[in-house]
Amino acid sequence: MTTFRWQADLAECFTDPGALLAHLGLEDSELADATAAQAFGFRVTRSYADRMRRGDPRDPLLLQVLPAREELFGAPGFTADPVGDQAAAVVPGVLHKYQGRALLVTTGACAINCRYCFRRGFPYGAYQLGRQAESEALGYLAADPSIGEVILSGGDPLVLSDTRLSDLVGRLAAIPHLQTLRVHTRLPVVLPSRVTHGLTDALASSRLVTVMVIHANHPNEVDGAVLAGLQQLRDKGFMLLNQAVLLRGINDEAEVLASLNRRLALAGVLPYYLHQLDRASGTAHFLVSDQRARAIHESLRRRLPGYLVPRLAREIAGEPYKTLL
Repeated sequence: MTTFRWQADLAECFTDPGALLAHLGLEDSELADATAAQAFGFRVTRSYADRMRRGDPRDPLLLQVLPAREELFGAPGFTADPVGDQAAAVVPGVLHKYQGRALLVTTGACAINCRYCFRRGFPYGAYQLGRQAESEALGYLAADPSIGEVILSGGDPLVLSDTRLSDLVGRLAAIPHLQTLRVHTRLPVVLPSRVTHGLTDALASSRLVTVMVIHANHPNEVDGAVLAGLQQLRDKGFMLLNQAVLLRGINDEAEVLASLNRRLALAGVLPYYLHQLDRASGTAHFLVSDQRARAIHESLRRRLPGYLVPRLAREIAGEPYKTLL
């Protein structure tokens, strides 16, 4: 089997916090908590690590991935399933929360394990879309003509091979009432080598309109390689949107978020949501208060044209849509 560059890059991820810290010239072993790293696995691409500032333990990219002791502390209202994913599982691989669209949990794998992840406690083995579950999942979508959009999520769907993606997209396109394919992914940001002609061909190989929602939180994540990959996606005709998570001590400043959205606009990426933190167990130390979140959002509106201002929102389990703040 041929190994492509992006697959080789994926295989070379840092999987030990100490190795990443040494790479950054940080020798303090207390910076990463070993118990937290065992409770929720550690994984960071070398491309993403190379954008971190050497010698800076407060680097905003490092803080998104470094296991912290605070992850082990319980907090009121923080749970293993903060947005009601399991209640929305209708058949293996399919979450159906909102009218007109359904989500496929394609895989539990990611290229990077963000410590604030809302699915860090999700039981992927029981719910993800495997080969055996695929027919049942597609049957569910085909039986409901009200579903016009299917969302590929995970994990990260772009860790799947081009062949697997092309096959899945083709089977989805065979369902007459499906119109839009939405892909939620962090790989174009954390592993820009994943954006290849093979990938764009796989996603554009059907009649479905393709929307790609990437995930970048800080302008330092968006370097030249990321912009080049995003432009390649844009040139293929995909609609590109970004959703960010508001994170304490990382991007909870209006100018940081304004810079992020200006930079992404260079590649035709428009903001979608600025999410208030989903309250997953182990993530309370990232929480920004609603009062501060609203103040940051108001400042963004003053700094940016309307088309570069994301919607400030949170997801509440059981609600029929995201709640705007």
